[in-house]
Amino acid sequence: MLIIGIAGGSGSGKTTVVKKIINNFPGNSVAVLSQDSYYRDNSLLPLEERKKINFDHPNALEFDLLVEHLKDLRAGKTIQQPTYSYLTCTRQAETIPTEPKDVILVEGILILTHKALRELFDIKAFVLAADDERLMRIIERDMQERGRDAKEVMDRYKSTVKPMHQEFIEPSMQFADIIIPQGGKNKVAIEILSTVISNKLSYAK
Repeated sequence: MLIIGIAGGSGSGKTTVVKKIINNFPGNSVAVLSQDSYYRDNSLLPLEERKKINFDHPNALEFDLLVEHLKDLRAGKTIQQPTYSYLTCTRQAETIPTEPKDVILVEGILILTHKALRELFDIKAFVLAADDERLMRIIERDMQERGRDAKEVMDRYKSTVKPMHQEFIEPSMQFADIIIPQGGKNKVAIEILSTVISNKLSYAK
């Protein structure tokens, strides 16, 4: 089993990179775990308080559960991956059964900030994109998928997204084995990473 961590700032194109990597391998050989599934359950808080949560701070995540799940997958066990709703800011009752695969991709903005999690990754990648490009993607995504208006998105970007990126996410790039500039547009970097994965899987067999 090969476990790859793919980090990068919010709106950097991580999801696109993950999708393009998956397309290079048979459907039954790759599983994906999203950091977003492991946000702490805040259902006991009023909705207005939940909306104020700083989702870009490491404390917002239940890293211990993600580490436990990765260890279970490596041990050959099926896990129940949580699901999380940004609309209600709560963990959902539904879970996603996730079986061990030849390749596990773990994607999220903060995954390289956590030492115990980093140590489980065989390959660590960081998707790099310009701040203005990330901001445009964040505005579009948050308005379409998370029920926020433009002012709310900009206020959140200024108060939490940008400062947390500078404090936690960007510095975690130092732990990456591979940097992927321009996100999903960087065909060469994605091909190189896919080749590395293929070579490691072939060698393991």
